[in-house]
Amino acid sequence: MPLLNRLLSLVVLGISVVPSVLSFQPGFNYGSEKVRGVNLGGWLVLEPWITPSIFENTGNDDIVDEWTFGEYQDYDTALATLQEHWNTWITEADFEAIAAAGLNHVRLPIGYWAFAVGPGEPYITGQVEYLNKAITWASNHNLKLIIDLHGAPGSQNGMSYPTWQSNQTNVDRTDDVIKTIISMVDSQYPYNSSMEISVIGMALWSTGYDGVAMDTHIYQMFSNEEVAYNYSQHISEACSYGSSLASFDLWIVVGEWTPASTDCAKWLNGRGTESRYDGTYPGSTYVGSCTGKTGNATSFSSDYKNFMRQYWEAQVITYEKGDGWIQWTWKAEDADDWTYQAGLQYGWIPQDPTDLEYPNICD
Repeated sequence: MPLLNRLLSLVVLGISVVPSVLSFQPGFNYGSEKVRGVNLGGWLVLEPWITPSIFENTGNDDIVDEWTFGEYQDYDTALATLQEHWNTWITEADFEAIAAAGLNHVRLPIGYWAFAVGPGEPYITGQVEYLNKAITWASNHNLKLIIDLHGAPGSQNGMSYPTWQSNQTNVDRTDDVIKTIISMVDSQYPYNSSMEISVIGMALWSTGYDGVAMDTHIYQMFSNEEVAYNYSQHISEACSYGSSLASFDLWIVVGEWTPASTDCAKWLNGRGTESRYDGTYPGSTYVGSCTGKTGNATSFSSDYKNFMRQYWEAQVITYEKGDGWIQWTWKAEDADDWTYQAGLQYGWIPQDPTDLEYPNICD
C-alpha cells in the first residue's frame, strides 16, 4: 500500500499551539535527533487483543470494545474493573524501564470520551487522572510524551465507521476535545516541554505552521497479500519505504509498527474474529499454522526470533530515514510478538536501540 494511504494524523509538537506555533521551541530536536519510542496500547483505551482477560471475565461475548464494555455491564462493575486496570497495567516502573531501554518517546492513546461523553454514549470516564500521572512519570524519566487522541466521535479512520470526516458535528466535537487537551496541558504544565499532542486531520498541513509532524502507521499483516509474505519479502517491503520517508515534506514519524509479521495474535482482528494467516478469517487463504507465531515467546523457534530481530532492525533503519519510530506496543497479556517488553527479554530487540546486528540489511 502506498505510504500516503497510511497517513493517519498530525502531531503538534509542543503545548502552546494557540494562537501560534510559529515561534515555539520544542523540548526535543526534531529533524536532527531520531524519535525512538513505544506505545502504551491497551491502557487508557481498551483493546481486546491486548488484554483479553478483561473481556473474557465479563462472561458476555457481545462486549467487544470500550463502548459495549460500558453498555452491557452494570456501571459499578465496569468502573471497578477499569480502575483496577488503569492502576496496574502501566505504572511508573514501566516508564523507568522504557527510559532504561534507550527510548526517548512514549505515545499514549486516549479516547475522546475521557474528556467529553455525549448523550446516550455509555463510555466510562476517569482516564484523565492517569493521563496526568503519565505526564509526571514521563517528566521524571526524561521521556517525551505524545498524547494520542486514539478515538474520535464517529471514528477517524474511514474504515469501519467512515463518518467522522463527513459529519460536521463529529468534527466540531473532535476540535473541542483537542482544544480541551491543549488547554489542560498548557494550564497545568506551562513550563513542561516534554509533551506533544497527536491530533486528527490535515488542516494544519497547509497553513504554514511550524511544529507539526506526520504520524504514519505501517503494518504488513492486514491484507491477504501481505500476510502471505515470506521472511525476506517482509524485510524487503519494510526497506522499500525508505525513500518515501526521507523525502516527505514534514517531519514524519512511524507512530505504529511491529516486528510481528502475522495476524495470529488472539482477537487482533476483533473479539471473536480469527486470523488470515491460518485461513480462519473470512475470505482468507491458509498461509501457515499460528502455532509458535504468537502467544508466549518461550514457544518461538530460534529461526523465528532471528527473523524478528532482522525485521525489527530493517524497520528501525528505514523509519530513521524519516524522523523516527514508535513501536506498537509496550506490553500485552498473550501476544509477545507484538511487545517491546518481550522483545527486550527474549532478544529480538536490543537493549540499546542503536546496537544493530544487521546494519546493512536494507542495502
